[in-house]
Amino acid sequence: MIEQQIMPALGVNDAGHLTLGGCDTVALAEQFGTPCYVMDEATIVANCRAFQTALTATYGDNYTVAYASKALSCKEIYRIMAREGMGIDVVSGSELYTALSAGFPADRVYFHGNNKTDEELAQGLDAGIRRFVIDNIPELLRLEALCQQRGQRIEAAVRIKPGIDAHTHEFVQTGQIDSKFGVALDNDEALQFFRRASALECVAVVGLHCHIGSQIFDPEPFAVAVEKLMGFCRQLNDELGTAITELNVGGGYGIRYIDSHDPRGLDEVAAATADAVKRYAAQLGLPLPHLVFEPGRSIVGNAGLTLYRVGSVKTIPDVRTYVAVDGGMADNPRFALYEAVYHAMLPQRPTAAASQTVTIAGRCCESGDLVARDIKLPPVEAGEPLAVLATGAYNYSMASHYNRLPKPPIVLVSGGVPRVIVRRESYQDVCVCDV
Repeated sequence: MIEQQIMPALGVNDAGHLTLGGCDTVALAEQFGTPCYVMDEATIVANCRAFQTALTATYGDNYTVAYASKALSCKEIYRIMAREGMGIDVVSGSELYTALSAGFPADRVYFHGNNKTDEELAQGLDAGIRRFVIDNIPELLRLEALCQQRGQRIEAAVRIKPGIDAHTHEFVQTGQIDSKFGVALDNDEALQFFRRASALECVAVVGLHCHIGSQIFDPEPFAVAVEKLMGFCRQLNDELGTAITELNVGGGYGIRYIDSHDPRGLDEVAAATADAVKRYAAQLGLPLPHLVFEPGRSIVGNAGLTLYRVGSVKTIPDVRTYVAVDGGMADNPRFALYEAVYHAMLPQRPTAAASQTVTIAGRCCESGDLVARDIKLPPVEAGEPLAVLATGAYNYSMASHYNRLPKPPIVLVSGGVPRVIVRRESYQDVCVCDV
């Protein structure tokens, strides 16, 4: 199946049905209802290990792969990350709470966010997390004040904008100077940050972090970012006597959503980036820093699909054919946000010829509620299931209650056995906070 290039755990069984992780997706739609997110555990584990194996071979054991849990945050995902020896990054008190509730070790947590509250800073200090990644000088000073009140001394990192064009959609570029995240290298903002930090008593800034964007296919922008960050390490050492011992290159590695996408392998990206760190450290006479990667989409994205059921097929002559499904922007807002692209299949007929151009429409009361526009499918029949591939990242995590819709469940498949790891919400769940 060509679709296995998008999701390696796909297959076709003796009944001619689409399978994921050995489970019949037609049967999954019947058993668990639709919409329904389905995740393959073996793919998640394989993606974690691809990073770790490549880095061990290239960089020894002086690294951490920290799963960017904003891609998909739930207790079972954190349990998998813990078993696989991964770190995690969180960007909110709620993500941190979820991880700790699942038993994830606090000393493997990196806490991000461009506007952390005092309550979140205190929560991280109470938990004993590994690293705060500080976004700006006011946050640095608030964290210093909290540590002084508590008599705590901690090490932290700072988010740097290296001024890199990551060749991706402007909504998911984060490394350029015009970004709400971090402090910039190109205008000396980062140097001023460290001048301020060098006078503090309780917070020692020992790490640099950058995240240049998302859905990046080419390793080259990461190598360029490494060059700039390592050069800044040399400058800090020479001008302020500040030693940087940790370099966090973020995430953003792309996955294949459609056939024309051509991302490099995770092992290739990891190895190429680690090689760049070694090369520039040698050129600049710097010791090798502890190297941190923060993949999110590339860990869970190609492990998941979403099952829907077709409600109607509406053909407007000489205009468009709409295939309406029982989900949409409430469970997957990515098309509405930035016209994300997807590959879809009919689970009952995965090998049928895709002879019809259709647009998959959601059920929300918005004209922009589409899942995919102008894609090829076999002739679609009302009532049959429909699968949208590579929805493991930024679907459940960005889902909403728009139109008061309950959120779908997440079903994890492993070795041909499905189990619910997030149950389907009920109408009562949607109203639970109403007073």
